[in-house]
Amino acid sequence: MSVDRLKDVQELRPGLWTWTAPHPEWSERDAGPDGWGPEVRSYAYDLGDCLLFFDPIAPPTLVEGLIEAQEIAVLLTCKWHRRSTDECVERFGAHVYLGPESEASELPGGVETRPGGYPDEVIVGIPSRNALVVGDVILGSDHGIRVQPDAWLFEGQTREGLRDSLRPLLDLPVEAVLPTHGNPVVEGGRNALAGALES
Repeated sequence: MSVDRLKDVQELRPGLWTWTAPHPEWSERDAGPDGWGPEVRSYAYDLGDCLLFFDPIAPPTLVEGLIEAQEIAVLLTCKWHRRSTDECVERFGAHVYLGPESEASELPGGVETRPGGYPDEVIVGIPSRNALVVGDVILGSDHGIRVQPDAWLFEGQTREGLRDSLRPLLDLPVEAVLPTHGNPVVEGGRNALAGALES
């Protein structure tokens, strides 16, 4: 994918980058109020000796410039967010950490995983940046962030049960919430998260 198809390449915090690109498998049937848009978002965290991608899609030239002489790792919030992971493995020799399976591993840069909205989804904490990277359970919206649509609840899960499972995140010093669908909340993340859980 050419870099001119990438959007919003920006540094959110020192060493923490984000960009968007069209998802190659998106179609109109994925749209609508209970769906997701054609543009998806990825993040990269420069640890100095390692560049860590979160749910990567088409890593941009700007970020690729950081790759020289660094190890590359990919952390997926869920297995269906594989996106350009195979390309990262092939091109950069990236090591891949996958969702809940990553909980048994020592993750680069002190990042931590917590349960997400699905049994095989995680939320990734970046304590050094007071940031959370979220896959499908929290989505960016025009007015901040929102909890996933009720239509996405798995069998036996309830709206309130999902929100209750996410409330421990409010005990963290969250400044930024970084969804892989929609725009990030860079300041006031805890308040935005609290508002999303009450909606």
